[in-house]
Amino acid sequence: MEEHQEKKIDESWKEATQKEKKDNPQTEEFLPAEPDFTFFVSTLAMQAAMALGDLENPVSKKKEVDLRQAKFFIDTLSLIKEKTAGNLSLEEDGFLEKIIYELKLSFVEKSKDKPDGTKEPPLITPA
Repeated sequence: MEEHQEKKIDESWKEATQKEKKDNPQTEEFLPAEPDFTFFVSTLAMQAAMALGDLENPVSKKKEVDLRQAKFFIDTLSLIKEKTAGNLSLEEDGFLEKIIYELKLSFVEKSKDKPDGTKEPPLITPA
């Protein structure tokens, strides 16, 4: 025989929590956006753009060129394109293709001959 037990609810705790939420709306937990393929590709593309000196490094507050690191991110994005072929929506595929194209153009531009005659810039240079 089971006896029906009444649940005890701590009403004072419940009320205190609700009051705290009303008094301090900024204390609500930050919830990042739902991850999706475009967001993932964008994060890698931003890393590549920073390595190309197209975006400021948020830590150093400087634009720096690191071609080796940029090549790594561009190659990673190209690998993702290769491995996901046939499994992306038209929008995702087009977005990835465009990102890779733009990053490769920037990479080629940064790799051009320099005025002093050198063929390749140092791996890390101020932009």
